[in-house]
Amino acid sequence: MELQGRRALVTGGARRIGRAICLALAERGTRVAIHCNRSAGAARELQRLCPNSEVLQADLTDPSAPDALLAGCRDLLGGLDLLVNNASLYEKHPLESISLASWRRCMAVNLEAPFFLAQKAGLAMRAQGGGVIVNLTDWAVDRPYPAYLPYFAAKAGLAGATAGLARALAPAVRVNAIAPGAILPPEDSSPAYEAGLVRATPLGRLGGAEAVVQAILFLIGNDFVTGETIRVDGGRSLR
Repeated sequence: MELQGRRALVTGGARRIGRAICLALAERGTRVAIHCNRSAGAARELQRLCPNSEVLQADLTDPSAPDALLAGCRDLLGGLDLLVNNASLYEKHPLESISLASWRRCMAVNLEAPFFLAQKAGLAMRAQGGGVIVNLTDWAVDRPYPAYLPYFAAKAGLAGATAGLARALAPAVRVNAIAPGAILPPEDSSPAYEAGLVRATPLGRLGGAEAVVQAILFLIGNDFVTGETIRVDGGRSLR
């Protein structure tokens, strides 16, 4: 897919990796709908850097959010050619502290919202003749951290859904995933934590958001790749 003149929705687009994705798409002539929840100020600042972009605010724990976001894309962009499911909720929940409410919150943001966005957007893209969907999962879905089980259960579900959606929406719509690893440390992390990430990564450094952007651009541009998950983890999955 050529990006010039296309229309994209990036969930969680206001900050960190999402911001880098929005900027890269806008630089290539894409009109971007920047989704945010609590980061409306950052989204408005980013909007000024992305020509012809729009800001859509929605809480992805709300079951009506996918329909509202896609309606916003139809109204403001005239439709959608590209969906990047980037938004994520990474909450720590040791086993004894997992409640039904915390489980459902993680599932809503990390699995249910991206799935139903992909389902509804994918069907609309198929009807218009084509499109691309990219989901962000996690490098460690097959070796989940015990203190983050709801998050990893949801991301594993999204990884499985990626393959199923790719088959269901082919050949008109391609669906792939990126599984990031040591890209950006948590904002509240310590230098010691960051040093530990680097030590655990065979390439010996953090990737930075640009590493994910490059992988997404590859998946958008290569029209013979679907149902694939690319690990962008500096080799962490090798250990």
